[in-house]
Amino acid sequence: MKRVVSVSLGSSTRDHAVVVDICGQPFTIERRGTDGDVTRAKELIAGLSGQVDAIGLGGIDLYLIAGKRRYAIRQARALADAARTTPVVDGSGLKNTLERRTILQLNDDPQFRFAGREVLIVSAVDRFGMAEAFVESGAKVVFGDLLFGVGMPIPLRTLRSVEVAAAMFLPLLCRMPISVIYPTGDKQQETISRFSKYFREAEVIAGDYHFIRRNMPDSLEGKTIVTNTTTRQDVEELRKRKARCLVTTTPEFQGRSFGTNVMEGVIVTLAGKAPEDMRPDDYIYWLKQLDWQPRIENLDRE
Repeated sequence: MKRVVSVSLGSSTRDHAVVVDICGQPFTIERRGTDGDVTRAKELIAGLSGQVDAIGLGGIDLYLIAGKRRYAIRQARALADAARTTPVVDGSGLKNTLERRTILQLNDDPQFRFAGREVLIVSAVDRFGMAEAFVESGAKVVFGDLLFGVGMPIPLRTLRSVEVAAAMFLPLLCRMPISVIYPTGDKQQETISRFSKYFREAEVIAGDYHFIRRNMPDSLEGKTIVTNTTTRQDVEELRKRKARCLVTTTPEFQGRSFGTNVMEGVIVTLAGKAPEDMRPDDYIYWLKQLDWQPRIENLDRE
């Protein structure tokens, strides 16, 4: 049996494990939260090395991307280096393929059609493929990188402005602890409702769920949420806030949509390749074999 484990800096209350059949191969898929404890995460990764087929990094990216530039997160690199023999993935391969494809696929559906619609992406550098796809679809996009990542009241409205802001801020931010720019541990259970104006103005809110959850206002009435890593509790929370529709880009297994890092671990395992040897065409090939489709849940229906 193949085994993929996500080691997350997020809350351990969100841990989950399933056994599923994927392409005729039985998989054990697990998520283990370390409540923001980087040392514990590093020890756990070291202990899993050589014992599992792939390790996912949750709650942290190896790289943030803007345009053609990648910015390495120092703390993530140290965590990945703790796995001496096992492939480590952060989900970036799927963010650039599966999530890009999902947005373009949704755009062909009359229920969504993003052209001319107001979209808020909470962080473009975390999901640059998704950001590009929304722009390609003709949406009017606000990128919340400075709003929610830095706390500056400056909405970005073009991909070029995202690239400029990334060049200004990411070389420094990527050297800092991830908790400076992303909610880890107990912070994933808190909602501080920052810059609610941009949530209110948007018809579609997209990106990392923890970023959305931490900053969302009390009401999401009529909104479409495009994200992943949602639990049943998260779905009920969105329904309580009167969101209209939830789209998750990764498949649901037994009531939970896992993060892109977990699902990338599955693909790397099936491909039998090291992550650094994977190319976009490899991901596209396996996505066709797996036929993963976005999960669409209309929350305003009982």
